[in-house]
Amino acid sequence: MGKIDESLIKHVDLLISRYPMLKIVKKDIIAAYLTMEECYSNGGKLLIAGNGGSAADAEHIAGELMKKFRKPRPVSKEFAEKLKAVDLERGSKLAENLECSLMAIPLVAHEALTTAYINDVDGLGVFAQQLFGYGKAGDVFLGISTSGNSQNIINAAVVARAMGIKTIALTGAGGGELVNIADVIVKVPEKETYMIQELHLPIYHSWCLMLEEKFFD
Repeated sequence: MGKIDESLIKHVDLLISRYPMLKIVKKDIIAAYLTMEECYSNGGKLLIAGNGGSAADAEHIAGELMKKFRKPRPVSKEFAEKLKAVDLERGSKLAENLECSLMAIPLVAHEALTTAYINDVDGLGVFAQQLFGYGKAGDVFLGISTSGNSQNIINAAVVARAMGIKTIALTGAGGGELVNIADVIVKVPEKETYMIQELHLPIYHSWCLMLEEKFFD
């Protein structure tokens, strides 16, 4: 794994200046970022899952990566011309409005699939099934669990390892069982669920900022 660009480290430094308690996980935050950067550089994607508030975080992260966060992400001139060649009026508008993406799939968002699997097969395998279906070697699984013990997240991490998909775990202070299986684990130094989640958000915002700057600067 490479070294973080000096131009990007400012985002981590800003994060630590605003949330000094995160200094103890600075190296892990950077390692997680580099794992995602490597994935996207090689044409991979991010698969994200969590429960409750962490499920909302999973969708939030996908929203930041699949469209503009802070910087413009225009389509290429070549693709703009292809759109116009198909339909000059609509293509011209689409060329102005479409934004380039970093592919991110929130595994919490597919109600028909997830409820069918929960009902027909196994409630604790719902993320594992989707990871098995959507994932490929070189992708990254981001599992968010305040306790680190969410069994549906751990099951997905097991499938990820078997498939050659790296796992990043975003947890609270203990890290739980995910410590034993994740490739990178960011254990924020809080034990109360809502306090853990309050620290998760600025961390993943920093990741999204760095990824956007890396790939769309």
